[in-house]
Amino acid sequence: MDNYSAELENKGYIDTPVNENLDLVAEIKKLKEEKNAVILGHYYITPDLQDISDYLGDSLQLARAAQETDADLIVFLGVHFMGETAKILNPNKKVILPDLKASCSLAESAPADKFAKFKEEHPDHIVLSYINCTADIKALSDVIVTSSNAVQIVNSFPKEQKIIFAPDKNLGNYINNISNREMVLWDGACIVHEQYSLEKILELKAENPGSEFIAHPECEKPLLVAADFVGSTTALLKYATQTSDSKKFIVATESGILHQMKKAAPEKTFIPAPANDSTCACNDCEFMKLNTMEKLYNCLKYELPEISLTPEQIEKAKKPILKMLEISDKLGL
Repeated sequence: MDNYSAELENKGYIDTPVNENLDLVAEIKKLKEEKNAVILGHYYITPDLQDISDYLGDSLQLARAAQETDADLIVFLGVHFMGETAKILNPNKKVILPDLKASCSLAESAPADKFAKFKEEHPDHIVLSYINCTADIKALSDVIVTSSNAVQIVNSFPKEQKIIFAPDKNLGNYINNISNREMVLWDGACIVHEQYSLEKILELKAENPGSEFIAHPECEKPLLVAADFVGSTTALLKYATQTSDSKKFIVATESGILHQMKKAAPEKTFIPAPANDSTCACNDCEFMKLNTMEKLYNCLKYELPEISLTPEQIEKAKKPILKMLEISDKLGL
């Protein structure tokens, strides 16, 4: 396996050529059955990968799926922190990711050493961290939240409870505004959700009478104020396909979700919100798009790259994740 180790060190993924005549869907399904593997996919991966996933969802749904799976091998189609979460919840199972360089700008915005000092400056605060963070940040947290349950979990604590919210300042600001809180916020953000152009979105809405503008709470405040609906990835999907009677939607989150929206409501039109960069019609997460069918095939075949965490990291990071799931269960989320 030395050659593979070298490839992983240099590229982050197994680069063994895949025969172009190979039926990748059939071969991946065959390997999955042989190895008793489960494929967990996030809404932001490409449509072909979404369609081959056993479980598709947002961070909360995938955390639950990772906790409940009886598979021997977990393949995570997403970014690195998601694979870490699966490993934390399944320390005795092998968790693999098609490309180790599938990182996250939001997770990277909170270095553990600097955050630890920030936490020390607020000794009377508990730490609630958005799941889009590294295992080391999770280990420094009291409770993990997702965009699906963050508001409800924050509101489950008394108003007098002092809270640090990390790492996403936009999500934190959104929660502060709607829950009348004054949480202390870490100054982090997702590049994808910060690059939308409100001016272009409003122009697009004017060009499409009757359309609704829906946005993820990781977006900046001016967009959230202008939005007709704000919600997690799953909430946006449900609202656009089931709740609203509108026939057109401008969607401000990673464009991968549009695949599920179109499948669920083919009679409706879904338009990706434009970015500030005039050369781009929408915002894609470059890290999510590092996942490909070829990399998935090699990942399953060679069971590499593997997510690796120390027992200490797992022990410390698992507690706030389980606390999240416990509170979510109590709240019926």
